[in-house]
Amino acid sequence: MKIIIAGAGEVGVHLAQMLTHEEQNIVLMDTDAKRLDEVKGSIEALVVAGNPLLIEDQEAAYVPGADLFVAVTPDQSTNMIACSIAKLVGAKHTIARVNNPEYLEAEYSEVCARFGIDQTIYPEELAAQEIASSTLNPWARQYIELFNGSVILVGVKVRDGAPIVGKYLHELKGSNELDGGKFYHIVAIKRDLETIIPNGSTQIMHNDLVYFTCTADQVDKIRELTGKRLVPIKKMVIMGGNRVAKQTIKRIPPHIKICVIDSDKEKCARLSQELPSNVSVFHGDGRDPEIIGEVGLNDAQVFVALTEHSEANILACLAAKRFNVFKTIAKEENIDYIPLAYRLDIGTLINKKQLAAGHIYRMLLGQAMGYLVFLPMVNAEVAEFVVERQSPLIGKRVKDLDLPRNLTFGGMLHNGVPQMINGETVIEEFARIIVFYHDVSLERLKKLFH
Repeated sequence: MKIIIAGAGEVGVHLAQMLTHEEQNIVLMDTDAKRLDEVKGSIEALVVAGNPLLIEDQEAAYVPGADLFVAVTPDQSTNMIACSIAKLVGAKHTIARVNNPEYLEAEYSEVCARFGIDQTIYPEELAAQEIASSTLNPWARQYIELFNGSVILVGVKVRDGAPIVGKYLHELKGSNELDGGKFYHIVAIKRDLETIIPNGSTQIMHNDLVYFTCTADQVDKIRELTGKRLVPIKKMVIMGGNRVAKQTIKRIPPHIKICVIDSDKEKCARLSQELPSNVSVFHGDGRDPEIIGEVGLNDAQVFVALTEHSEANILACLAAKRFNVFKTIAKEENIDYIPLAYRLDIGTLINKKQLAAGHIYRMLLGQAMGYLVFLPMVNAEVAEFVVERQSPLIGKRVKDLDLPRNLTFGGMLHNGVPQMINGETVIEEFARIIVFYHDVSLERLKKLFH
């Protein structure tokens, strides 16, 4: 598949790196030749200096006949016009990054299609979805619904004292209280900078970020296993009244009190008029003790730092933890700093560029499967595959399969019934299986299921 990416910013480069693992033919174009020289050593892609708004430059970048043209420059107008031109010169499918949430609404999709824009992506909305999910499930680092919510993927940081810490996976399967074969499956562990696809000899250790799959009715058992408290969310504080904050507030239930802090006095006045009645707006610096006292941070269960300064967001979250805030969420715009920031024990980190690249990756590769989620913290994917008639998996027990080392099955939907998978599970035709994999090519997965 030939894919052209217009825009060599962090979104474009990260997307190119992700697609390189799938052995796609990637062309990365940008008007800044110096920027292309800087990044070409980190990606396996052809780099082309050119303006995506010029037909001749698109032709030089091999856009005619391309399977996909993705425009992810910082400028919305450039992206939309570039997609129109790409469609005109023969690109089969186009995706434009936009900065206006209205372009996601149904009435605009037909208009965009007429101009050659097949899909739009709004990174602020993706960030808001992630923040809302983290707020409503504050004990988890990540919470994702699969199979329309019947199976849950949840990432949890475990610490000494939790029932599961110190246990080997083979011990868990032999315990009446901790039996993973019945209601959950551990699909991955992030230990410092290492991603582990575990087996029976893997031990759960203090400070591991452990990813579980379970049926929706068993989520509370996961919370108990990992030693997490159930904390009702009554109040959240958001530092930074930007577009991400406004999109997030739309997704938060109205019974939760929200305090927004922003240093721009005029913006505060506008927000006071625009936001719903459960939101109070405060003018000032969210790190200022006087403002912290005014908003009552000590009464809040969730603190979200969304300013444009990543360092300020991290420091503000660390300060919020001193007020015993249960959940902290920080926007971190520098992808390279994310592993370091997680070591500081910030609850959840939000990176719009990483989310945007992952979403486009899902939109593209999801055409070859039922569903796909990229998990940036563990550099892994969760995908849904249907076991087709000719699959070599049919009729075999999972423990007898010759599966790649960095792959595990997280759950299954068969005849509409969700269930966990263990070594004795027999794979049946047309079952829908959740696959968790790390450094395994999509082509190899297709051979297993198709």
